[in-house]
Amino acid sequence: MANVAIVGRPNVGKSALFNRMVGRKIAIVHDQPGITRDRISGICTRGPGPFTVWDTGGIFGVGERELSTEVRRAAEEALRDSDLLLFVVDAKEGLSPIDEELARMLRKSQKPVVLVINKIDNEKHEPLAAEFDSLGFEPSFSISAEHDRGISHLLSEIERRLPSPANIEHRTSNIEGQIAIAIVGRPNVGKSSLINSIVRGERAIVSELPGTTRDSVDIFYERDGRKFVFIDTAGIRRRGKHSSSVEVFSVMRAERSIRRADLCVLIVDLTMGVTAQDKRIAGLIQKARKAALIVLNKWDLIRPERNEKKTMSQLIERTLAEIFFLDFAPILVASALTGENIDKLFVLIEKIQRAAHERIGTGILNRLLRQAFEANPPPMLKGRRLKLFYATQPRSGGLQSAIEPPEFVLFVNDPQLINETYRRYLESRIRTAEPYPGLPIVLTLRRRTSVRHENRGVRAAKRKKEHIGRKLNRTFS
Repeated sequence: MANVAIVGRPNVGKSALFNRMVGRKIAIVHDQPGITRDRISGICTRGPGPFTVWDTGGIFGVGERELSTEVRRAAEEALRDSDLLLFVVDAKEGLSPIDEELARMLRKSQKPVVLVINKIDNEKHEPLAAEFDSLGFEPSFSISAEHDRGISHLLSEIERRLPSPANIEHRTSNIEGQIAIAIVGRPNVGKSSLINSIVRGERAIVSELPGTTRDSVDIFYERDGRKFVFIDTAGIRRRGKHSSSVEVFSVMRAERSIRRADLCVLIVDLTMGVTAQDKRIAGLIQKARKAALIVLNKWDLIRPERNEKKTMSQLIERTLAEIFFLDFAPILVASALTGENIDKLFVLIEKIQRAAHERIGTGILNRLLRQAFEANPPPMLKGRRLKLFYATQPRSGGLQSAIEPPEFVLFVNDPQLINETYRRYLESRIRTAEPYPGLPIVLTLRRRTSVRHENRGVRAAKRKKEHIGRKLNRTFS
């Protein structure tokens, strides 16, 4: 599939154009310059044929000088990987020296360039486009990304300028059967560093400044024939501590990424230990019923001189005690900076994926749960007790590559008679038959009358029918 990169200086409307092309609000759009820092990808299907479109950070951005080099490097990498470049400028602000410098850079790239003059919201703004003729790019297109003006003509030109599918090298993006993995955690715990270590390159921007990643970025990766998409999310802060509306949107995107992922990797900073916010994020994973594993990062900073294995075991035990409600999640002690133990992450992912397809036979399941009920009967609630009639494990309807939590359907007298403690007890008993590492167990309770009550109703109906029959016979005899 062809790649199209959107480039330009900060705050010219690149993210608005990206969202308009992919038909979804993926990139954060805000009037604050420099919001997009990582490059974000999506699939545009509005034209005759689909293609991948990349939104890049504003090149030569102002403000955070430490980030400007990293943002420019990420954008330049997008230029190298792209088949066509959309050079976006702001008609209302006019031609700037940054635009002219960027134009020279794009010409050196030897890539096809389409000049996109944004913020031409109506016909009165059309004369503003003439100022950009001096850049020397033909043709140019006047559009309004915000109002969807001129986008169809731009898409037609893009389709005309893209190489034919036969001339496009094979890429791993947008592949069927990929596993979506959300990398989540507090700001500055090493989420982007972990992804860079995984893909062995500086694909995500890494900085000591907390909150560098503001969008949730999809990073496609193939390893040993297996396809992954890593979702690099913004650091999740407490809602009351956001410094701007941009951070509010970032957190909302991160929470949405948890919901759309197959597996969540929670990063914990070993130098700080498990914090209250780590527990809140773990709670979001639990609430979404997602597969999970925990990475204790920055092992290189606290490694002891001796007894490394003992120290690792103690750290894992301490983490399990702190985040007890994710006790099913495997824990990996690693260093994203040095790459130590990062390869083991894929071993754990494969283990979780295999476990998602394990099943417990119906006979074994029913014997197991009946024994659990006998060994520890459910508590009385409002004078009644939960009764189990039958249990089964439905077959998963997902793809073979998907990671879906195992679900068990319990037919009971009243689903309201179970409390959370007893639910966790039943889940733990199920894990004695099948551990399901990294996977939450979903218990679905459904109401059903007992067989004895059903038989009693059938007999009563039969007696009533016989009684009516005898009565009719006496009447007509």
